[in-house]
Amino acid sequence: MDTLSILTFKAMVEQAHADINERADEFSALDAVCGDADHGTAMVDAMSAVKEAALEGTEFNTMLTNMAMNAMTKSCGSTSTLIGGFFLGMGLKASGTDLTKAQIKAMFQGGLQGVQNNTKAAPGSKTIMDALVPAIEAIKASEGDVNQMMLAAATAAEQGALDTVNMQASFGRARNLGERSIGSADPGATSWSCMFQAFSNTINEKHS
Repeated sequence: MDTLSILTFKAMVEQAHADINERADEFSALDAVCGDADHGTAMVDAMSAVKEAALEGTEFNTMLTNMAMNAMTKSCGSTSTLIGGFFLGMGLKASGTDLTKAQIKAMFQGGLQGVQNNTKAAPGSKTIMDALVPAIEAIKASEGDVNQMMLAAATAAEQGALDTVNMQASFGRARNLGERSIGSADPGATSWSCMFQAFSNTINEKHS
């Protein structure tokens, strides 16, 4: 698969919403270690708003922008801000109804920039960035088709999330726990890894 259609992208978003909803309790349990135990609920709320707007989209730019605004206005908290920033940044780099591999790379790079506009966290701080940055770097470095690109992103995000188990949090509320934050995966990195895995699984099903 050398292009990404808007219909396939909508399916990717729908699958991400379904998988995050299925694992919501897991994400909240991880959040209970260092936070308010509500990350699963927050992700479901944000992705429900994102999915709602995606289903009505007819071209990438407007659809992604509406997805972002829905996330930020129909749900609240840092999760919706980061999810919104991600899709808003993607929308700034994508247009039309079909994207080439180069355009896909630009779109996801824009998504990363959108998140970075809303947080100073970086890889190694035990946050979503430990999954997101490796995923985007894998997309950027991929020389394969869209299927291979998304698989590389999912694999990198999953490893990034796993790596947070041994990290001491240095950002957000979790940093107040010091060494006690070591030993469990970051909920945000884990949920964003789930999203990229859903993206990859959807593309793989379309490709096979």
